[in-house]
Order: sequence, then C-alpha cells, then structure tokens
Amino acid sequence: MENRSSIIAMWVSLLSNVLLTGIKLIVGIVYGSQVLIADGIHNAGDIIATATAYSSMRLSGKPPDEDHPYGHGKAEVLGAGVVAFILVIAAIYMGYHAFLAFFHEPGKAHIIALIAAIVSLLIKQALYIYTKRISDRINSKALQATAYDHLADVYASLAASIGIALAWIGERIDIDWLSYGDPAAGVIVSILVLKLGFDMARETVDVLMDKSLSPDKIEDITEHLREVPEVRRIDRLRAREHGHYVLVDARVAVLGTLTIQEGHDIIRKIKKKVQDAHPEVDEVLVHLNPWYENE
Repeated sequence: MENRSSIIAMWVSLLSNVLLTGIKLIVGIVYGSQVLIADGIHNAGDIIATATAYSSMRLSGKPPDEDHPYGHGKAEVLGAGVVAFILVIAAIYMGYHAFLAFFHEPGKAHIIALIAAIVSLLIKQALYIYTKRISDRINSKALQATAYDHLADVYASLAASIGIALAWIGERIDIDWLSYGDPAAGVIVSILVLKLGFDMARETVDVLMDKSLSPDKIEDITEHLREVPEVRRIDRLRAREHGHYVLVDARVAVLGTLTIQEGHDIIRKIKKKVQDAHPEVDEVLVHLNPWYENE
C-alpha cells in the first residue's frame, strides 16, 4: 500500500511538472516575463529530476541479491543526489539570466503572467504538502527529494508572483524601477533554489558516507535494548541510514553461561524489540559478549 502511494505521488508530480512547464514557458514567452521563462526552464529540469527519483525509488524496492546483500536502498540516495545537482544547475542558470535582464529594457508586465505564477504557486504548495507527508511516512529519500523540489518551485513561484506584481503596479503608477521587479525576483529565486540544492546534496553525501543516526535516535534505540531483561551491558551501538531503511549494529553482553540456543533466542528478542519500536529498521545485527557475576 505504501509503495503504491509513493508511485502515485511520483506520477502526480511528473505530470504536474509537464503541465506547469508548458504553461510557464508559453505564457513567459508570449508576455515577455523573464522570471516566468526561467521558472519554466526550472520546471523542465524538474521533469528529469522526478523521472530520476521515480526510477531510483523503483530500484531501491528490489530485494537483496547476491551482489547487493544489504538491498538496494541507496539507489534512492543516488536519485536524490541527481535531483540536488539539477536544482543547483537550474539555480545558476536562472540567476545568470535574471542578472542579465537588468542590463536590458524590462518587458511589459501582464496580468496573465501574474495569474500563471499564482496558479503555479498554489499547485506546487499542494504538491509539496502531499509528497512530503507520504515521504515522511515511508521514509523515502527519493520522494523526499521530490518534495523539496516542489518546495523550490514554491519559492520560485512566490518570487515570480511578487516580481511580476511589482512590475505590473510600477507600470500603472509610473514608477520605472519597479519594472525590474521581475528580474530581481529571478535573482532571489536562484539564491533560494541554490541553497536548497546544496542542503540536499549535503544530506545525500551524509547517507552515502554512512553517517550515524542522530544522537536522539541512537539513545532511543539504546533505551529499548536496555528493556530486554537478559541484556546486562551495551558495549557498542551503531545505526545508519541505507536509503529508505535503517541498519543497526549492536554489541551487548549477556550471561556467559547461557547456551547457544538461549543466546539465539535473546538475539531474536532484541531484533523484535528494536523493529517494533522503529519500523524503519530493516536489519539488526547483534553480537553477544559474555558477562559474569563477578564483573
């Protein structure tokens, strides 16, 4: 059910990006809006980003095999990295062309361009909330990247709406400098999208480099290990993200006189305890150390 929800969210995102790209480019070209054209090109990049995220999400869902015994979860992380790269390139492109627009006569602002920007803003805000909610529920890095991509579009559409509105008002009340509200908005958009792209890239690198879970999550897992009666001491605990799931390595001490069967049962109990408390944990590798009364 969760996989079906994520696939539907990806298709909704892909089709909406195709639709909005066409609308922004057509309206931007016809009515000479630099920021709307730049935003439309950004949306064209979103089509590639969403398709990449969708492909990586499907790949990450494949079960472990002989070559990938830990599964394919990091495929989603790689997909998120591609989305981050596309965002950075789009931001640089938008900023460059918006900056050049300051050295040319500003185009005439039109109410149709403003309406297109506002419609895009509303649609993208709804898509961000929709995809973010699903990505948080299933811990999907690819869907999370798509949600942040929608958020970048929210920034872009908001700035575009403000810029076009200022230019339109400037023409009506005869304030020339307001006519540059359109390219000024384009520069602001590029900076916001650039920051978002770098933040996503940093998070992607953290996961690929097997960065540990946050101290709060590690402490929570530790507390659940302590609730297992047979565990006398926790010698080491490590946990890392592997795409949309988490891998946990635990080294705990139990009574040294227990049989192999009893130790095996304790390991199963530990795994169940952790996975019941943290459904995102896919694998718990437990190593048992001997513990004696005189320690």
